[in-house]
Amino acid sequence: MATINLGAIKFNWKGAYNNATAYAVDDVVSSGGSSYVCILASTGNATSNGTYWEQMSSAGTNGTNGTDVGTTLTTQGDILYRDGSGLQRLPKGTAGQVLQMNSGATAPEYGTVSSDMVLLHTTAAMSGTTVIVDNIFNSTYHTYKIFISGWRASVDAIPEMRFRSGGASGVTETGSLYRYSNYRVEQQFSGGTATGSAITMSAYDNTLFAWQQGQESGDASANGNTEITIHNANSPYPTYWINDSIGLESSRSWIVQMRGGGFYDKNIAVTGIAHSCSAGTIAAGVLKIYGLK
Repeated sequence: MATINLGAIKFNWKGAYNNATAYAVDDVVSSGGSSYVCILASTGNATSNGTYWEQMSSAGTNGTNGTDVGTTLTTQGDILYRDGSGLQRLPKGTAGQVLQMNSGATAPEYGTVSSDMVLLHTTAAMSGTTVIVDNIFNSTYHTYKIFISGWRASVDAIPEMRFRSGGASGVTETGSLYRYSNYRVEQQFSGGTATGSAITMSAYDNTLFAWQQGQESGDASANGNTEITIHNANSPYPTYWINDSIGLESSRSWIVQMRGGGFYDKNIAVTGIAHSCSAGTIAAGVLKIYGLK
């Protein structure tokens, strides 16, 4: 029976082209990021020689003319992006950073998120007769947030706040110019059941403003907590505030909410605060002040 030589019936992958290797028809090699098939037995003939080689696929334009992107991405966490000339490596950012566009909106970059609410001051443990924070209100911000958590006094007392002026060497504003109103909602509980309630509305011309009416010193859990928003501080006009408070009284049998607001009726730049209590001394509390951009 006659024998017929069909030659290779499939391509033979030979890897990267080697000038010293003898190649047969249908051998396939890589060179410069492209692939070539041998069409005539060859030794030492470069893949650019069309007599022996035919191009099967061409290298892409990835920024390094055929270099595997694995050589561009060198570190775990790197990402690949394209600029005007090709693919580029963006090194990984640091912990807490986010991916964002650069200022020219031409390429990605890593950066830190800038919050519109900036912590300016912390008193981690309020104590003593008065807690003073000076030179905290300035022209950088128009609105401020004051948070007080877990406030208690050494005896049954009301938390009191006054403004200060004069910057770093401030003085407390004690004039009877704190004009404010509030409403107080009280709900009594017994064994998980509401047993009584009271709503009180009040208005004041005073030498201070109180953000909660009454606090009992005997129960450490019966503390006061408030959020106070300050508007128009450090300007030659009246300073406004809004307060929203909650706390417990009478061995946790009453929950007390108080909301209100007012203004200090004096055209003066307010630069700080003085926090005290109506009797005794401050026994506990955390004070934080934020500026809003």
